[in-house]
Amino acid sequence: GSNTEEDPFFERLFIRAETDLLYTSFSEIAFRAVFGFEPAKDQMKEFEALLALTLTNGPGTISAKGAKESVSARNHISTVYAGFMANTGFAHGGNGFEAVAFLLESFKDIKIDDPGIAPDAGILDGIALQAARNYKVYKDKAKSKGESYKRIPCINHPVFKGKEVNIDPREAFVYKEFKAQGIDNAFWDFYHRLVQALFETGVSENVYCVNIDAVIAVITLKLMWKAYKDRTIAEAGMQQIGFVIFLLGRMAGVSAEIADHMDRGQDMDCRTPTSALRFIV
Repeated sequence: GSNTEEDPFFERLFIRAETDLLYTSFSEIAFRAVFGFEPAKDQMKEFEALLALTLTNGPGTISAKGAKESVSARNHISTVYAGFMANTGFAHGGNGFEAVAFLLESFKDIKIDDPGIAPDAGILDGIALQAARNYKVYKDKAKSKGESYKRIPCINHPVFKGKEVNIDPREAFVYKEFKAQGIDNAFWDFYHRLVQALFETGVSENVYCVNIDAVIAVITLKLMWKAYKDRTIAEAGMQQIGFVIFLLGRMAGVSAEIADHMDRGQDMDCRTPTSALRFIV
């Protein structure tokens, strides 16, 4: 987020003269490198949740697939990581890019000093209803002209759909855990009201789920909010940070995929039988 020439923490990392950094966790170093300040306890919890959520979507996820195909071709490690990077983009990893813009537009007329303190429920309901109405007008206009239209980022899912009320269990788990710990997020609460408003205004035939990409977007925006309000970071920078956080978490997950293949994989074969898979988290 911050310029390396102006950030003393980056200088400390590059010089590598201070041994205390050897005893600092990867997640804390990543937080300070990305955001430019030391995290509070709750902020560290939120950031660690982001890293955990972005580790992997499973062995079939395309970022891991890029790395697995490259390592199975017996490429050098640096080339394998290039395969991973080449398989990330606006649709895979960059969804938060669009979500930040959408949230800023939705909240542009609302004064929020701290998104960790949720506004009155009626205010959030009003924002969600207005966003749903605006989207309905936009969608109806595009359809009447036979034009394609953009989807609202971070809602609905190709798997978690088809019910009257749909839930992404991953998002629901983290949301419940944070609520139990007293960690609130106005942007997250807004998304839950938005999917209801989209149904009530006739945009959707059922209540869409708030998907896991929303978790990444709303936590990222919350962590950047003070810098944004202080005008020390621009909207474009906020969008880039969301993508960088995805890459940090996914890099760890992809590294495990690479190590796994080098340990027991074979050249020209990047497939793992479903029967051989097991959940560890």
